[in-house]
Amino acid sequence: MNHNITFESGHRPLDAAALATFVDHTLLKPEATRSDVQHAVEEAVRLGAYSVCVSPSFLPLDVPLDEDGRRKVRVTTVVGFPSGKHTTEVKAAEAARAVADGADEVDMVIDIGAAKERRFADVEADILAVRAAAPRPTVLKVILETAALSDHEIIESCRAAAAAGADYVKTSTGFHPAGGASLRAVDIMAGTIGGRLGIKASGGIRTAADAIAMINAGATRLGISATAAVLAGLDEVPGSDTTADASY
Repeated sequence: MNHNITFESGHRPLDAAALATFVDHTLLKPEATRSDVQHAVEEAVRLGAYSVCVSPSFLPLDVPLDEDGRRKVRVTTVVGFPSGKHTTEVKAAEAARAVADGADEVDMVIDIGAAKERRFADVEADILAVRAAAPRPTVLKVILETAALSDHEIIESCRAAAAAGADYVKTSTGFHPAGGASLRAVDIMAGTIGGRLGIKASGGIRTAADAIAMINAGATRLGISATAAVLAGLDEVPGSDTTADASY
């Protein structure tokens, strides 16, 4: 989905309200309760986040509506999470159920081992099956787990996602021991598919400086758990201008 927001350095400062529109406010902890999830929804609405991202077992979500009857925040969930080692059939079934339960956006994890073995046709087929199960207007984001991949594997996985009809590529689950989002990975992703697919940076974004750096590297969406703290810290970032175009 396009944000249709452009920030030009030296012209418009990136304030908290604008930064919030990049954010999928995320709660994917295994120990999360229904009360935790409802709090996350309320916080996402209060902060003006783009979406709230929760585990599929919590769907459907009770999200408040605006005066036009639309949700005040979009609903994102995950598929094949966090390992990506589910069969393609299971991922597709998860995606179809998520859409039926009201998900606006689905973040799926690729088979990371297939990418490591450079079986990119299999990576593409996996994504294609989920795309078929969650057709547009559902937004499909593809989690690559970039910290576990080489530069070449990131590039080819991005190309597989584009060929399969994904809307975004995403750096990380936030659960892999190799780490989360990095500026290098976002830069590689932007150089490969920037302008054609969105780029979601997720995993380890804990400060406003982190968020701005990811946007300036090419991210058009951010997965953040500590959204309130990140937004509150924006005033502490010197010259919080960014050259990002979130509309990709």
